[in-house]
Amino acid sequence: MKRALPSLLVHALLILGALVTLTPLLWMVSASFMPTGQASSFPPPLLPSAPTLEHYVDLFTRLNLARNFANSLLITVGVTLFSLVVNSMAGYAFAKLRFKGRDATFKVLVAAMVIPGQVGMMPLFLIVKSLGLVNTPWGVMITGLATVFGIFMIRQFALSIPDDLLDAARIDGASEWRIYWTIVLPVLKPILVTMATFSFLSAWNDFMWPLIVLSDSSQYTLPVALANLVGEHVQDTELMMAGSVLTVLPVLGVFLVMQRSYIKGVLMGSVKG
Repeated sequence: MKRALPSLLVHALLILGALVTLTPLLWMVSASFMPTGQASSFPPPLLPSAPTLEHYVDLFTRLNLARNFANSLLITVGVTLFSLVVNSMAGYAFAKLRFKGRDATFKVLVAAMVIPGQVGMMPLFLIVKSLGLVNTPWGVMITGLATVFGIFMIRQFALSIPDDLLDAARIDGASEWRIYWTIVLPVLKPILVTMATFSFLSAWNDFMWPLIVLSDSSQYTLPVALANLVGEHVQDTELMMAGSVLTVLPVLGVFLVMQRSYIKGVLMGSVKG
């Protein structure tokens, strides 16, 4: 019994922590189905007295949030796909290709990870403006197409690829593109799944950069559109909860589906690095 007591205590604390974490999320879902005004009563009820879908209907009809949802989906999928290609190529190059200044350049990139992203927003915005990409999906996506973290993760994983395997392919006459496509990418699959999940979550939840780049409400992503609705419907708690559910559920679903591969890729990348 004495041996089992520490284990029981740990499990009890974990269950308590899970309940504390999940309670606001579950109440958010519950409040989104409450009739108007019920969530603002005191004490706030745990369950809706008469469940209704009117707030979700309002989001897609009266407030036309379907356009913003589509914008977020387009940008998120675009960032995820392009970042996988760019980061995998760069990570593989830093790990296995020999070129002048490779190690020095990689050290500079790693050092850049300690610089807060907000510091570079102004010069980055000026670059996006000079390219004519302000208020366009490409202007939002451009910052996520290549990340230092993504290059670092893939580079650490790619170091495990045997040099003899790549050299043998070159001797057989395989081009660098064919080596990358047929040999490197299959080996990188676990870390690519991890990076895809990470990129999707980051791009979907991004608020600051889309807020800076986008000025037309028809181009807003879902987080930006919901933030603007708060000023107009600050008293409509149930409507805001419905919008929050609409924002949270896609990323939550992606993470729950991919969590095993995500964690596996992170652990493998850290061990191989």
